[in-house]
Amino acid sequence: MELYEVMRRRRSIRGFKPVPIPPAALERICEAVRLAPTACNLQPFRFLLVQSPEKKAAVCDCYKRGTWLATAPLIVVALGNRGTAWKRLNGTPAHVIDTSIALEHLVLAAEAEGLGSCWICAFDQDELHRTLGVSDDWEVVAMTPVGYPDAEPRPFARKPVSELFQTI
Repeated sequence: MELYEVMRRRRSIRGFKPVPIPPAALERICEAVRLAPTACNLQPFRFLLVQSPEKKAAVCDCYKRGTWLATAPLIVVALGNRGTAWKRLNGTPAHVIDTSIALEHLVLAAEAEGLGSCWICAFDQDELHRTLGVSDDWEVVAMTPVGYPDAEPRPFARKPVSELFQTI
């Protein structure tokens, strides 16, 4: 799929077919994440591929906004490392920015593979941290389900470019 077509087609998917993700497609998606740019190329992230029914159930318990997340064959949890990330001039680490860029590579690559995803940040971060046994250097930044959509997503509207950009 051509890049701009992937960007036009990508939607947040909240329901998935019970079909496994082909290993070759998952490898290409992981490669897209690996290629994501990061500050000083430090790559201060790690992605957990949650596939086992037990671990998926535990992750879903940290998300209180419905049961649809459990329908995905894969849940990807994106972790950022504060200690290894580049620091801004004020000393704050850029791990959330770098991890977010990499996760966006993941969701676009998933779309290119015919798979759906949905950025999720509305979860109990502390509970998910404990559930996954994540050490204190790492922060759970976001997660996304990945799988074949069970329905076509609805069309949506976007603001016009003129409302989003200002020449100064």
